[in-house]
Amino acid sequence: MNEEITFILESAKESMDAAMKHLEKEFIKIRAGKANPSMLSNVKVDYYGTQTPLSQVANVNTPDGRTISVQPWEKGMLQEIEKAIMNANLGFNPMNNGDMVIINVPPLTEERRRELAKHAKAEAEDAKVGVRSARQDANKEIKNLDDASDDLKKNAEADVQELTDQYTKKIDVFLENKEAEIMKV
Repeated sequence: MNEEITFILESAKESMDAAMKHLEKEFIKIRAGKANPSMLSNVKVDYYGTQTPLSQVANVNTPDGRTISVQPWEKGMLQEIEKAIMNANLGFNPMNNGDMVIINVPPLTEERRRELAKHAKAEAEDAKVGVRSARQDANKEIKNLDDASDDLKKNAEADVQELTDQYTKKIDVFLENKEAEIMKV
């Protein structure tokens, strides 16, 4: 019997971990002042008629905190890469020096910082919804157990709630850190 409850708790924990991992990925995409190659992770380049991720046609590096350099593997791709970055609508103005595309990352305005902080809050709330959904699923499974005593079910539900509280706290701390990073000038 305890095996079933242990399995339910483990699957709830896995779902909550997945929500945290997704939040981490989304937070990486949110720009926080300094240049990062992941800022261009959503850029798709027209590579001989196929929409291909930028990372598969070029090296993307950050030589310093304000610059992103994109070195294509084929020189003929320079214009395509430049066009793709412009079309991605990221607010960047790429420059082509004949060898590579260089992007100067402008400092964030106060208004843009607030927008990004709001976006981070929304992503954190989505992660919390994922955690609560995992809790709800686990509680349903626990209630549907036939051969478990009421006390065992109550204890398992308390364990699920404790797990939920832990992950909610983690998300809050993660959001606090991200907001501080975004708002730091």
